[in-house]
Amino acid sequence: MTSAAPLRLPHVEMDGRPVTEDDLRVPALHGFGHFTALQVRDRTVRGLGPHLERLDAANRELFQRPLDGGLVRELIRSALDRVGLRDASVRVQGFLPPGEGRTRVMVTVREAATMAPGARSLMSVPYARAVPHIKRPGEFGQTYYGMLAARAGFDEALLTAPGGVVTEGAITNIGFWDGSSVVWPDAPALPGITMALLERGLAAAGEPSVRRPVTLDGLGAFRGAFLCNSQGIAPVRRIDAVQFGSGDRATEGATETEKTDEMAGVMRRLETVYRSAPADPL
Repeated sequence: MTSAAPLRLPHVEMDGRPVTEDDLRVPALHGFGHFTALQVRDRTVRGLGPHLERLDAANRELFQRPLDGGLVRELIRSALDRVGLRDASVRVQGFLPPGEGRTRVMVTVREAATMAPGARSLMSVPYARAVPHIKRPGEFGQTYYGMLAARAGFDEALLTAPGGVVTEGAITNIGFWDGSSVVWPDAPALPGITMALLERGLAAAGEPSVRRPVTLDGLGAFRGAFLCNSQGIAPVRRIDAVQFGSGDRATEGATETEKTDEMAGVMRRLETVYRSAPADPL
């Protein structure tokens, strides 16, 4: 008698069971769908409710049917149980192949991930996603421009609409610091779960963030910037040729040490606010 082969990551399940060859034809041939990506720690998730709401809202808009949050939680638990993990990166995708009467739910489990340390550099690109409020797999434009940014020596692409209107990062939301508050670009973008938790937490801490238009030619008005997604938060050191905290008109008169210390304090407050968000059990 031989023992079963050990499970390898990434582990993929469809509707609560390990994927078969037929299951994999769904995303390969009928990839129209939606997803959410989340980080699990000790079988809990920060912002679990908003993740489930995102899946349900997208499913209703795309397929005219709900996606039950209780079912999604059960499917995530099932996949985690099968690989024996308590910490993981999880992606939940919804598809509705032609002729089928129910949403097919794919759950992918990978090793837990966190935002890599260090400040980021961003290359602005002329690309804004269609229907940006729905998170969906296989976004060619984001992948393409992210690849071009990496080839040019940047960490990520910054998506912009006509007129240089800043919208979002290729796989992140972006926020700015104007010296008194966090500023989120007022432009069509995916409302990220981490962004929502930060907005809510800042308001609760008496430091409400604001939304207003941000353009590439107005970046010099900010003292700093940061990125956020399900993996965490990271500062931005430059966008194109704009160096944050390098003596532009927004920081005139401050030393480089003072500017660095200021943004370090902002990042500490953001991390504190994010970590104060409750982690909900699956």
